[in-house]
Amino acid sequence: MKLLKKLACATAVAMSMGAAQAAPVLNNWVFNPNGGGFADGQTINEYLDVNGNSFIQITPGSGSSFTFREHAVFNIDQADSNGQDFDDNYAGGNISATFEATGTGNFGGAFTFTGGTIRMYQNETNQYSSTAGIYGANLGNEIAVFTVMAGGGGLVDASGSPTNNGQITVFARAAAGALDEGYFFRENGDDLSMESIMAFAFTNANTIGSPTQTLVSEVACEYAGFTGNGCNGQAYANTPTYFFVSNNGQFKLSEVPEPGSLALFGIAILGAGVVARRRTAKV
Repeated sequence: MKLLKKLACATAVAMSMGAAQAAPVLNNWVFNPNGGGFADGQTINEYLDVNGNSFIQITPGSGSSFTFREHAVFNIDQADSNGQDFDDNYAGGNISATFEATGTGNFGGAFTFTGGTIRMYQNETNQYSSTAGIYGANLGNEIAVFTVMAGGGGLVDASGSPTNNGQITVFARAAAGALDEGYFFRENGDDLSMESIMAFAFTNANTIGSPTQTLVSEVACEYAGFTGNGCNGQAYANTPTYFFVSNNGQFKLSEVPEPGSLALFGIAILGAGVVARRRTAKV
């Protein structure tokens, strides 16, 4: 079994070289958090920083298989981990997002996404983590809608929870017109709202042992439509079939690969995830 795992990792990493050529990550693109256009935007060397919380509901299947639904809220407050908060440097520039997705997996193995939606908002009043809207994450102007693609995922333990500090990958795509004008640009000034664009995210996930009541009521009860403990007058507690995890990571943009190389692109990102996990383990 160890040999098979090593071979799988080696294959993924090796294939990443070809896929990177098919769908290169955008570097030095420009993002304007308040929609003010290219000239006043911030150059993004590689990624937007994301952090948030997810509520996951698991339905066991036959054998070790399961299906799941995930609802999450995120805050995007800076880029490239540079410490320059958008809302400090751009009036009305706080960015938040919601995420909902479905997927399948195997206990003690891997899971993968089958579909979903990422919605990004310019939250001018910075109400993230409040009771306004859905945890304050869906307020203001909706500036982007990405469709979650099949693939990505990560590893889970025997209960279905992400492995401790486990890395999760999400692939998504925005069709032309799914990004608002004035926010996302190529380094030459071309507005990305006029074209299709790929996105992918790496996030580290850790189970939240004691989520706040606000998080439970806003994300589980309201957003996910959960009706169990925490939403029915009883005290909330994680169980093997529903639980909260915290996420922090990176959101990147990429060229849309050719149809024939899309699967290869997915393998490449998984390979990159393997490398990242190995580096983390050595620290």
